[in-house]
Amino acid sequence: MAPTPLTVARIRADVADCLGEDPADIPVDESLVDYGLDSVRIMSLLERWRREHAVTAGFADLAERPAISAWAPLLGAA
Repeated sequence: MAPTPLTVARIRADVADCLGEDPADIPVDESLVDYGLDSVRIMSLLERWRREHAVTAGFADLAERPAISAWAPLLGAA
């Protein structure tokens, strides 16, 4: 069975879960660093997405622009 693609809503929910926040409080187009996201959490999210959604994006790609709107195309989000 093929892995399911990520969606913007799933990315947002996963980031919120990682930060202990409500998804509604996580902006799509702002830097997630301002909300407490650090490199360790980015790696954790990336590993989860690689395992569950066969994502191939690299850490540097996500760390360079830590916003969901920038990540969505890199992660193949529908």
